[in-house]
Amino acid sequence: MTAWIGWSLAVVAVAVGYAGYGWPGVLLALGVVVFWLLLQFSRALRVLRVASQRPVGTVPNAVMLHAKLRAGLRLPQVLALTRSLGRRVAEDPETWAWCDDAGAEVQVELRRGRVAAWRLLRQEEPAAPAPA
Repeated sequence: MTAWIGWSLAVVAVAVGYAGYGWPGVLLALGVVVFWLLLQFSRALRVLRVASQRPVGTVPNAVMLHAKLRAGLRLPQVLALTRSLGRRVAEDPETWAWCDDAGAEVQVELRRGRVAAWRLLRQEEPAAPAPA
C-alpha cells in the first residue's frame, strides 16, 4: 500500500467517525490510526533487531535469497528475507550485497527504496587438474 492511500484511508476514517458518531467517532478513528502506526513502527524495529544480531552482509544461502527476491520489494522486506544488514556496494544506484559461505553473492539495486534489479554472482572455482 502506498503512503497516500494509507493517509487517505485515515482521513476517510476520521470523516466517517465524525459523520456517524460525532467527536467520539473522531477520537475512535484517531485511536485506530495511532494503533496502526504503532504496529508498523513495532514491525520495523523487530526486523532491524533481528538483522542487527547477524554479521553484516551474510546470508545462509545466496541462491535461495536470489530466488525469493522480486521487483518492488521494499528494503525492510529485503531485510526480513536476509535477516542481516547488507553491505553497501555502490551509491548510484543504491546497491547492497549479501554473500554466503560458499562465496555466492547477491547484489540488490534499490531505486526509491524498492528493489529494481538483482543479480547473483558466483565465485569461480579453480579448474581441476586433468586426469593423466
